[in-house]
Amino acid sequence: MSDPAGVAEAPRNYTKKDFESDQDVRWCPGCGDYAILSAAQKMMPDLGIPREDIVFISGIGCSSRFPYYMNTYGFHTIHGRAPAIATGLRLARPDLKVFVVTGDGDGLSIGGNHLLHVIRRNVNVTVLLFNNKVYGLTKGQYSPTSELGKVTKSTPMGSADRPVSPCAFALGAGATFVARTVDRNIAHMEETIKRAARHHGAGFVEILQNCNVYNDLAWNILYDRESKITHELKLEHGKPLLFGPVDDRHGLVLEGAKPRVVKVREVPESTLWVHDETDPWKAHILAQLAEPDFPIPIGVLQRVEGPVYEELLLEQERKAIADRGPGDLAALLVSGDTWRIG
Repeated sequence: MSDPAGVAEAPRNYTKKDFESDQDVRWCPGCGDYAILSAAQKMMPDLGIPREDIVFISGIGCSSRFPYYMNTYGFHTIHGRAPAIATGLRLARPDLKVFVVTGDGDGLSIGGNHLLHVIRRNVNVTVLLFNNKVYGLTKGQYSPTSELGKVTKSTPMGSADRPVSPCAFALGAGATFVARTVDRNIAHMEETIKRAARHHGAGFVEILQNCNVYNDLAWNILYDRESKITHELKLEHGKPLLFGPVDDRHGLVLEGAKPRVVKVREVPESTLWVHDETDPWKAHILAQLAEPDFPIPIGVLQRVEGPVYEELLLEQERKAIADRGPGDLAALLVSGDTWRIG
């Protein structure tokens, strides 16, 4: 950016406050969304991107209020369609940093098809999916991530649906960056969102988030201090997958493609599964780990590279212009298989 005289401006040193909008934050008191918003605002200065080059796009749901509260550009769109609109924006303005904010209902139900395609195309956007395992905005119906047998207003006899794992969905769609974090672990959440934002391609982050009104403590196994030690599997690249108290450490080993929980003191250290963010095969296994048989993985499951959708299309456009010259829309409309009626 430059001033009218053409003198380049010095880069601005932002703070968290620079990314706080003047809008009143209107979530239910105690909602986990407050923590996510604070983490996003706090890590934004570290990206070194001017506010006017950042856009937050959301669909419908409690999480989708996000653009109002970020002092950047934003677009509160329609149910499930934020990924499609984000794709269009990246094609029109590839210079912008684009975030998609969605929820387990908005992103995985009506928006499942759109989320699939923004991921498989590897559009250079950062997707933040809030997972509270319930529809909060519409007051407590079961969602695609609700557990089997979940009793809600829309499932008084218990849900007959098997839940979807957001991370497994993203990996199955071909995501190049997949991670999971927790709304009550602020430092971890900041670092995870930052890493996703810096990834070149589609960065997908599942954020385990509490809805204290309609599904309170859905993730209490990772909130309670004692159970967190036993059930949280913190992923660190190049380190063994370990969990549990210091005096009774457990770990994971792989027997072929099958994971198994072992006591660390009972197996050779060389047999322990060492986490590798660049191994897609093992990332799929991690995404399927769940209670009660396994701990819950938290951190970056996969980080790989892949061709970026808008870069491929823009290169095609440049080549077409170089080979054939500027296009003629009027001529295109009357060329090829056209005919007159009447």
